[in-house]
Order: sequence, then structure tokens, then C-alpha cells
Amino acid sequence: MIEPLVRNRLHYAWIVMGVTFLILLTSAGVRSVPGILIVPLEEEFGWDRATISLAVSLNLLLFGLCGPFAAALMDRFGMQRMVVLALTLLAIAVGLTPLMQTSWQLVALWGVLAGIGSGAMAGGLAAMVANRWFSERRGLVTGLLTASSATGQLVFLPVLASLAVNLNWRAASLLVAGIALVMVPVVALLLRGRPSELGLRPYGEDERSGPAPTPPGPVPFRTTMSTLTSSFRSRDFWLLAGSFAVCGASTNGLIGTHLIPASMEHGIPEVTAASMLAAIGIFDLIGTMVSGWLSDRFDNRKLLLWYYGLRGLSLIFLPYAYGTGSFGLVLFVVFYGLDWVATVPPTIRLTADRFGRERVGVVFGWISAAHQLGAAGIAFAAGAMHSWFGNYELAFMTSGFLCLVAATIVLRIGRPSTGTATPLPVA
Repeated sequence: MIEPLVRNRLHYAWIVMGVTFLILLTSAGVRSVPGILIVPLEEEFGWDRATISLAVSLNLLLFGLCGPFAAALMDRFGMQRMVVLALTLLAIAVGLTPLMQTSWQLVALWGVLAGIGSGAMAGGLAAMVANRWFSERRGLVTGLLTASSATGQLVFLPVLASLAVNLNWRAASLLVAGIALVMVPVVALLLRGRPSELGLRPYGEDERSGPAPTPPGPVPFRTTMSTLTSSFRSRDFWLLAGSFAVCGASTNGLIGTHLIPASMEHGIPEVTAASMLAAIGIFDLIGTMVSGWLSDRFDNRKLLLWYYGLRGLSLIFLPYAYGTGSFGLVLFVVFYGLDWVATVPPTIRLTADRFGRERVGVVFGWISAAHQLGAAGIAFAAGAMHSWFGNYELAFMTSGFLCLVAATIVLRIGRPSTGTATPLPVA
């Protein structure tokens, strides 16, 4: 079935990119559910927000920690098999959610199983596809794949919120589980890990220049750990990981998890609040694709400076926006949305440039782990702050100031420290 597609004039790299986009979109749909469930779970089971946030925090943490090992497993067992396994695990975890009765079951299903399932297929997947299948348009492809999270918000959030309000939160969970199951045969039929598996070269390379090169051997777990050890000796790794941790603490860990319940506390209905988050996704879709295009043409460090700086100002403004009515919230949605994940294409590009295209999956997997560590920390901290102070103002302000700090450190990436140059791992 796949042979006619390979012989088609359209390079198969674009088909792989399209399937990967759908995979990441489905993963985004799963990650959209907790923000919608917080208030319904509080009302039905009486769990406090810190307890629910703990499950979300564990989910985000495992999502990040599984990433580097997922890259190694994809090399050893194949991208296709790993993604099929991950989608199946997600479908099981989310599908069992309507049966839970106690908070430990929430932690087990959403925190552990869904976290491992998400991390097993999302750890560096966009980076691996963009760098293995494309010699040209890598920045654009990375932007498109990164924008899948925004598209997921746009597609899923209003629908899931409407189901939660008009039916119940269980219907929203079952819908996401069903979509994950539908994606399994699509991945099994169409996804491939490398062009060489089909006798092709990456998009942009001359097909007439000889047979496709033999890919390097699989990355074992010891190489995953040794990559981390060698990366620790690079200051650039710490700058990339540290700034990306702030990225997680200012996006899916805070806004993705807590914006809907925070908006409901200011009198905004749940479906409207979900639509606000979906609207952020619309502007993010634009901003991320433009960011991918820009990352092919401009200094990626300067792009990150602008992205983190504007995001920090937007978050500091958010508590005041709630008091200004719709005008202030529209301003927040537009400016925050434009760089929701616009930081990803420049970060991937800098990682590939500093550590090599073949190692980008594993190295970026560890950098993504830092992203999720930041997200997990703020997801729980924001819930705990709400339990203590009764609002999210401190969480929003703290995250905003962290973004301003990140904006000041990204300019040092790739520059030698005083005296000697930073030693880099050999690509």
C-alpha cells in the first residue's frame, strides 16, 4: 500500500510530516483534558486543587523524563512501533478515567500511565522527523510540527469543554481515548523512521547522487545516559535546558493547566474559558510557523530573547487583564498566543547546530525533560498557591519574571565563556 505513495511526485517526507502532525495533535488533545477536568473533579469528588495538580504535575514530569529514552527506543525498535505502543497506552489510560473513584486512581491513570504514554511518543519526535527527513525547510517543518499543539487546542478544547458542561467530563475523556485508538492503524501503515527505510534521501538532497546512506546504528540506553553526561560538560546545554525549563513553567505547566479554572473564578464560563485557550492556539499556530521560518534566516538566540521577553510581560499583565474586561484579555490572548511555543523551533535549531543532527533527538529529549520539569513544578506549585492564597496571581507573576530571566541568558548560547571556549560533545 505504501509503494504508490513512495513513487508519487510528492516526496514521502511530507507524508511522514503530516502523520507526525496528527500524532502530536492527538497528544495535544490528551494534554488538553486536565485543564477542563479540574473544576468538575473538585465538585464531584471533593478533591482539592493541589491534589489534582499533583496528578497533572506527575504527568508532565514523566512526559519529560521518558523523552530521551523514547528517542533511544525509537532508534532500537523503530519509530513506528514505539508510537503505536504509546498511542495504545494513552487510549487505555484515558479510557479508564471514567471508572476512577479515588484520587490515587487519578494519579495512576493521568499521572503515571498517560505521562509515560505521552512521553514515549513525543520525546524529540518533531526534532527527529525534521532532521532525518528534511535537509531543506527544517525550520519550517519544525514550526509546523510544533504548531500541532496549538491546533490540538483549537480543535479539542471547545469540544471537550462543551461535552463536560452539556454531558459530563467522562464523555470528554472517552472522546480523546477513541481518537487515540483511531490513530493506531494510521501510524502502523504510514509512519517510517528514516528515508533509508524506503530507499530515499531526505527532502532537499539530490536523489541522483547515489543510494541512500546507511543510517548509524541504534542508540542504546548507555548512549542516552552518556549523552546526558557529556552534555553536562557543555555550558550551552545548561543554557538551553534552563531556558526551556522556564518555557515549560510559562506554558503547558501554568497556562495550559490552570488558565481555565482561573478564568472561571473571574466569572468566565468554562466553555468561554476553553475558547480563550483555543484562541491562544490560533495565534500560536501563526506564531510558531512564522518562528520556524524565521529560525532558518535569523540569529536564533535573538529570536529567543524576544520570545521570552514578550511572554514574560504578557504573564505579568494577565492578573490585571482580568480586571479590565474583554479588551485586556484579548490583548493577552494575542501577544501571549503568538509565542506560546514559538521558542521551540529556535531551541531545536540551536540544539542541532551545537550537538549534531543525528544526536538532536536524544539531546533535545533531555532538554525537553528540563522543559517538562519546569512545567511539572509550576503545575503543582500553582495549585498549591491557589490552595494557600485562594488565587493564581503569585503564580502568574512568578512565571512572568522567570521568562524575563530566561530572556537575558539565551544570548550566551554558543558564545565562549571568559578565558576558554565551552567544550562541546563531538557530533
